[in-house]
Parts: sequence; structure tokens; C-alpha cells
Amino acid sequence: MRKHTSDGRLDRDTFTRLYRENVEGIQRYLARCVGDPFLAADLTAEVFLAAIESAARFDAKRGTPRAWLFGIAKTVVAAEARRNRRDQDVVRRISGRALVNDCDLARMHERIDAARLSDTLDRALGRLAPAEREIFELVAFDELSVAEAARVAKIRPTAARVRLHRARSRLKGELANTLLITTTLGELS
Repeated sequence: MRKHTSDGRLDRDTFTRLYRENVEGIQRYLARCVGDPFLAADLTAEVFLAAIESAARFDAKRGTPRAWLFGIAKTVVAAEARRNRRDQDVVRRISGRALVNDCDLARMHERIDAARLSDTLDRALGRLAPAEREIFELVAFDELSVAEAARVAKIRPTAARVRLHRARSRLKGELANTLLITTTLGELS
């Protein structure tokens, strides 16, 4: 990824290739993080804009372009969370009453549910420690290597492998219990 223009930005062909190879994975990651496909699309644009602006600082010795993009995505999600918290504080102070009705709330929940993993897997993932879940999702869903996931999470590869092992073990146990209960209830019906 060394092709840059005179102002340090990525040239068009290099950016196009980087975008095409990674846009779907970045969108999936962001959709999982924010739970809203429309917001995920907006944040995806932010990620690639930030990539264009910071391309001159990319260092191939520190990781792959894919891991670099996921690192940018993590930063964008954190910034969005901060913006969201500030916005909620403002709304709480100003409104004193709900700004959405029950129908609006129901439609929002339907959109969020449509973008998430199946309920069973989502509950099992929700029971994982956040650090374990992050590594598991980066490896299992975003297809990063353990080393790349470690770089995104800013931890050592050994720690990432331990977190991944713990996450897999806990998920296996959770899913086995859920399937056993579901099967048993089905047989009782």
C-alpha cells in the first residue's frame, strides 16, 4: 500500500482495491458494534475517509492493511459511542419526555433485530466478557488472523489466543445447553 499522491493520500487505484477487498468485512463489524445497519453504513464511509486521510501514516511493519482498517473502525465506533452518549445527555436534559412513540420504538427494534445474529447466538455472545467477544468476532466473523485481531485490540497475540480459546469454550457450552433445553422442550410439547 505504498502508492500515494504528492499530498500523502492514497492514489485512486490503490484506494479502490483496498475498499473493494474490505468494505463488506468492515460493514459487518460495524453493524455488529452499533446494531443499526443505517448507522453502520455511515460509519463505514467514515472509516474509509479516515483511511484516505491517514494513509501516509500506514506502516506495513505494524500489520496488514485489513487490520489497519479494523483498527480505524474500532476508533470510529468509540467516537460514535461518545457522540451518542453526549447526544443522549442533551436529549435527557432538554426533553423531559420521550421523543419517540411506541410504534417508532418497535420499528427501531425490528431493524436492529434484522441486522444481528440469531437470538441464540446473540445471547451466548452477550454472556462473553467484552474482551473475549471482541477477539472472537474479529477472528470468526471478520476473518482476521489471531495476530491481526491482537493488533486491533492492542494486545499481545498470546493474550488474543487465550481470549479466543475462552470465548470458544464458553460459546460451545452455552450453545450446547440452549440446544439441549430447546430439544427437551420440543419433546415435551
